[in-house]
Amino acid sequence: MRCAGYNNVDLETAHKFGMKVLRVPGYSPEAVAEHAMALALTANRHTHKAYIKCRENNFSLSGLMGLNFYQKTAGIIGTGKIGQAMAKICKGFGMRVIAYDLFPNKSLDYLEYVSLDELLATSDLISLHCPLTEETKHIINEETIAKMKDGVILVNTSRGGLIKTEDLISGIRDHKFFAVGLDVYEEETDFVFEDMSERILQSSITQRLLSFPNVVMTSHQGFFTKEALTNIAETTLENAKAFMDGNELKNEVLS
Repeated sequence: MRCAGYNNVDLETAHKFGMKVLRVPGYSPEAVAEHAMALALTANRHTHKAYIKCRENNFSLSGLMGLNFYQKTAGIIGTGKIGQAMAKICKGFGMRVIAYDLFPNKSLDYLEYVSLDELLATSDLISLHCPLTEETKHIINEETIAKMKDGVILVNTSRGGLIKTEDLISGIRDHKFFAVGLDVYEEETDFVFEDMSERILQSSITQRLLSFPNVVMTSHQGFFTKEALTNIAETTLENAKAFMDGNELKNEVLS
């Protein structure tokens, strides 16, 4: 595979037939983390709207009020390589960084591990960086949204299935979120990376998200940098060569 996630692979069946499954576990985690912060900043400071307004010679500040990230609390859910990179970026903004992970990395001295409930209750910015598993599917749902601070900013650049979209929409309508930034979403499977501008989408969920003025969405492009694509190609070829040469498969997915 040319990606880190393997939730679309039936590992049990693959192993049953003796198939080796290899992935690219890290392909410039900074690329995704930087995009996560870009989404957070865009959603917060409305730079996408300001750009359009200025192109139309509209220089009013109406609708462009944002918040400082400085001295606010950033909550990172998932502290793998991408989560760690995002934590460092948030630290650079002068934010307090807290994190939740099923397997805490105690060597990280730039963040503080807390319970999920505490993270939800105290974070001003929540960024999702965990894999999609049975344990994490719909980790953002009606119950967890209710535990968040009013006016929180939520960003997801990991997997769409981490968020129960209908519950997110309800939370947006209830004014729970100051802003939401999404690079991934539950419906993306059928049209990710496709030009759908001349077609009618068969489901309204994505269109409903786009209809909210405080939601910013991008097209699963967090990984899309020259450096990341180079890393992906190199690691994919290294995986294939290791298999062909009978060498150790460092990036094999075992379970």
